Amino acid sequence: MHKILLTTAVMAVPAMAEVSDGKVKIGILNDQSGVYADFGGKNSVEAAKMAIEDFGGKVLDAPIELVSADHQNKPDIASNIARQWYDTDQVDTIMDLTTSSVGLAVQALSLDKKKITINTGAATTDLTGKACTPYGFHWAYDTHMLAVGTGGALVKEGGDSWFFLTADYAFGYSLEEQTSNVVKEHGGTVVGTVRHPLATTDFSSFLLQAQSSGAKVIGLANAGLDTQNAIKQAAEFGITAGGQKLAALLFSIAEVHGLGVEAAQGLTLTESFYWNRNPESAAFGKRFFERTGAMPNMVHAGTYSAVTQYLKAVQAAGTDETEAVAKKLHEMPVDDVFAQGGKVGPNGRLIKDAYLMEVKAPADVKEDWDYYKVLATIPGDQAFLDPAKSGCPLVK
Repeated sequence: MHKILLTTAVMAVPAMAEVSDGKVKIGILNDQSGVYADFGGKNSVEAAKMAIEDFGGKVLDAPIELVSADHQNKPDIASNIARQWYDTDQVDTIMDLTTSSVGLAVQALSLDKKKITINTGAATTDLTGKACTPYGFHWAYDTHMLAVGTGGALVKEGGDSWFFLTADYAFGYSLEEQTSNVVKEHGGTVVGTVRHPLATTDFSSFLLQAQSSGAKVIGLANAGLDTQNAIKQAAEFGITAGGQKLAALLFSIAEVHGLGVEAAQGLTLTESFYWNRNPESAAFGKRFFERTGAMPNMVHAGTYSAVTQYLKAVQAAGTDETEAVAKKLHEMPVDDVFAQGGKVGPNGRLIKDAYLMEVKAPADVKEDWDYYKVLATIPGDQAFLDPAKSGCPLVK
């Protein structure tokens, strides 16, 4: 009896000793006050809290702590916060990282600091392409997924000429490039493009250029409030009434709710999560709604999944040491409410199914937030780039 107790005590010590600083600390760094505040924002922080609570609040007998901050969509501010978190506040991993320029900057810093990042809010495929790192993971979606889903669907429906209205930074460029490639692969043409500043409130000159181009589809390579404002002002100019179609290339249920189903009806979009897709996602959505007053989009559900998988990896590795945890994150399958049968590629990209959806007409909405009709499931190996073709130098 005494031998068994002694052995248990001895075995428990290394497990605790393998957790740095006696705790596991997760940082959620995103836009909480700007154009992407609804896209990720404080609700991503709440999703992370849910994941930690569901995990039991501890891993390897060590408490799990959460910190969060608003990076204001500025890479320099984000990098300064991340550096302080790593150097002073003993943060082990940073997640969400909405805004591609921020995601790229913090992932590069984290490589120097030998820390894990899991991007759920940033979109550019460069994160798992030319800028990939051994410790960088990309979880919820990316510009290739959006292009294959929304871009491919609209060309098939006859929208074979495009004009792009693009946010003037890394995310917009990547989304425009990826969607242009898909349009051309399907036999379509790109007749023009114009770039607008992030968080502009006046789209009139940009929309007039798009309207005069005669393109069948105006691709909105932007997100958040930028997309909402562009759609509202396009209606004022009579663009859709004139026969041109708007493609909201990154538009989530948070933005549909903000815009209103009357204005958003008929929009085709792609997300990697929909709360009302099956009983499990609905149960998660309702739990999330009770805490936030909103249904989760793919960034919120993706953050829940990323936090959960990170903690599972720490548990499986028996330590929070970066190399060991990153190895487990690459090896372990991802099976949760966000991803079923998901796998992580050698470039850090989570490969899972995505969903092509259409915003319902108001008469078809059965309950609040019941906004989508699922048109198609896009298998993960089609939705996301083959890691071998991603441009990631780590992939042989």
